[in-house]
Amino acid sequence: MTMQTTDDTNTILHIGLGSFHRAHQAVYLHALRESGSRDWFIVGGTIRDEMADTLAALQAQGGTYTMETVDPDGVRRYERIKSIHEVIPFDPALARMTEVGAADTTGIISFTVTEAGYYLDVRHRLDPQQHPDLAADLADGGCRTLYGALTAILRARMARGGAPVTLLNCDNLRSNGTRLRDALSEFLLLRGETALQAWVGANTRCPCAMVDRITPRPPPELADRVRDATGWDDRAPVMGEDFIQWVIEDDFIAGRPAWERVGVQMVESVHAFEEAKIRVLNASHSCIAWAGSLLGLQFIHEGMAVPAIRQMAWDYVTNDVIPCLHGDEHPSPIDLAQYRDVVLRRFGNAHVRDTNQRVAMDGYSKIPGFVVPTLRERIAAGAPCDSTAMLPALFFAFLQRWHQGTLAFDYADGAMDADAVHAMFDAPDPLDAYCRDPVLWGPLAGNAALASSIRQSTQRLAVLLAA
Repeated sequence: MTMQTTDDTNTILHIGLGSFHRAHQAVYLHALRESGSRDWFIVGGTIRDEMADTLAALQAQGGTYTMETVDPDGVRRYERIKSIHEVIPFDPALARMTEVGAADTTGIISFTVTEAGYYLDVRHRLDPQQHPDLAADLADGGCRTLYGALTAILRARMARGGAPVTLLNCDNLRSNGTRLRDALSEFLLLRGETALQAWVGANTRCPCAMVDRITPRPPPELADRVRDATGWDDRAPVMGEDFIQWVIEDDFIAGRPAWERVGVQMVESVHAFEEAKIRVLNASHSCIAWAGSLLGLQFIHEGMAVPAIRQMAWDYVTNDVIPCLHGDEHPSPIDLAQYRDVVLRRFGNAHVRDTNQRVAMDGYSKIPGFVVPTLRERIAAGAPCDSTAMLPALFFAFLQRWHQGTLAFDYADGAMDADAVHAMFDAPDPLDAYCRDPVLWGPLAGNAALASSIRQSTQRLAVLLAA
């Protein structure tokens, strides 16, 4: 791997300029640039017209914005982040994004599109049957999806005789680099772009990565706090907790920033880190959000103050996850009990004010990705899985409220077939239909042990909610 030292000679093209990217990856690169290593910068854009106001504000501010960090004691710190050098306005044709991505000076193309944005089924294959945007991109050569966008960019890069490039996934998807590589290859094959498929196979790397920082949607009062603290009228600030972590498989084909200088863990394998994060943090987060929503609570920290909800999360990790991740033959390098306690403390940070609505979204991606692996391993071992079964029991009750129209907020789920879920709750035995849903459970669909545990957990949950 070559490290270049000339200022601003290497570009990271980032797809998805939402709050998480600006509170995480952009912050790390800003810290590196502030330390004197200024050879990389970010050019960012989006493939969906959902952030017009934010993009316009960032563009007007030259890509600069304020990061508010708040610790559990309520101490707030403000820093102006300056690592994004160009903001690309939304364009359905992605003309400027393609131009930047095709340039030899772009060594990394990174992206945050959330788990649902990969359109994968339970076998980790593309699922155009369930996703109209994906089907449309395959049919008409469009770029509505990440795969369509990458295809347009990489095709232009290949046509110019372009240099190799690294594709860096920054989402909570297990084995995310591998999943992206396989799905992109499948997409190109389905599109009949065999020459590009071969070029991508030879000229890209897709390292796996684990990202972590609780980053709520910026509340309306954030801009006022920034103005009061800094005097700057920032129209695109972000906020997050004081904890931040990034673990990356060190497999780059065209150089990379010296991220290790600012705390990024560059490792040979991220597997242990991502399994701990996905199963302990992500799954518990969803558990608390679904449970809190059922009690009419608005924020994650409010749920953490309910002993029964905190106990559900603690039991899930302690009784089921830790035994799965810390086997005698393959012990985890992470102190999982300590990690559990740190995670639960982070969820209790009342000053972050992370909403249940944000964390509860996309359950149809989160159950298969975050929860099913632990259920599958416990069932295969003949071990009890009642503590884990509480999570799908919570999601079932949450979906039932959605079906009835009694949730306190609009629920967004990019992987859910709304008509199919309504039909499920109109079935004679909705819980049985739920436990047979192949989208949620894959090969576990209809498993007797799974159904029994979820049914028992649903009964226990009803008692807890009535208490």
